[in-house]
Amino acid sequence: MEWGAHLPHLGRQATAKHLTEFVLACEKAALHSVWTSDHIAWPREIAAEYPYTDSGEFPAPAGMPWLDPLGTLFYAAALTDRVRLGTTVLILGYRPVVQTAKAFASLEALAPGRVIVGVGVGWMREEFAALQMPFDHRGARADEQLEAFERLFASDWASFEGTYTKFPEIAFSPRPVSGRIPVWVGGDSAPAYRRTARFGEVFHAAFQTEEQLRAHRDGVLAACAALGRDPDTVSFSVRVYLDLDGAADPRKSLAGSTQQMIDGAARIRSIGYDHVLLDITGRGGAGRRLEGLEAFMRDVAPALG
Repeated sequence: MEWGAHLPHLGRQATAKHLTEFVLACEKAALHSVWTSDHIAWPREIAAEYPYTDSGEFPAPAGMPWLDPLGTLFYAAALTDRVRLGTTVLILGYRPVVQTAKAFASLEALAPGRVIVGVGVGWMREEFAALQMPFDHRGARADEQLEAFERLFASDWASFEGTYTKFPEIAFSPRPVSGRIPVWVGGDSAPAYRRTARFGEVFHAAFQTEEQLRAHRDGVLAACAALGRDPDTVSFSVRVYLDLDGAADPRKSLAGSTQQMIDGAARIRSIGYDHVLLDITGRGGAGRRLEGLEAFMRDVAPALG
């Protein structure tokens, strides 16, 4: 089983000191991956509902500091040699497609073989509006962007003529040596399943119950079958809370004693998810959260192989 950790790039912990300590500890503890999430602007009024809480409320308070996800990964890349670097998830519609491709390709050039293009379509209509980017047809727009990434990463010269995405023949360099950067697709809907089957190496769920994880797995496998793709070429990942205080939703968390966390992770693995991204929550600031991660990697992770 592989383990990732969400980096402390938001809130009061989003400082160079805390981020450096956390990234170096992840590298030392042999985590497989580190991750950043994506928000750029906080509208004062938000009517859109967050899809991963029962109430529809976004758990982070409006206006909290939030470092740029790709900029943070560039920083992490400079501090590390081994751990993989991913976005959970980058909202494709927030940025122009060629600019986004350039950022990922540049990160891949500086950290070869370590970059994961984790993508989603977004949910906060008000943030799209603040960024002056279209919210409509965002799934179809995302599919075109991923297709454009494939062209840009595979050839020195590329052009694209889609319904929503268009650019003339352009030179694009540096490009990934392999011609591709792995795509992990976030979401919880049939379009996300089809997007995974078409573009993704991994389906990346977030804060889901075991029942939901089974449904997502089955949906992705069905989408692969519909496209004639070998289902064994797709893997599954889930982002969960590593809940140090037992305060988060227990259906979407690893918490409690060492054995309880081992048992919870084993159930996730039995459903078919072999990568777990730990989003650490708990009082005591960055220091306690780092201690909690180190304890998990020392006491829990080895039991899962």
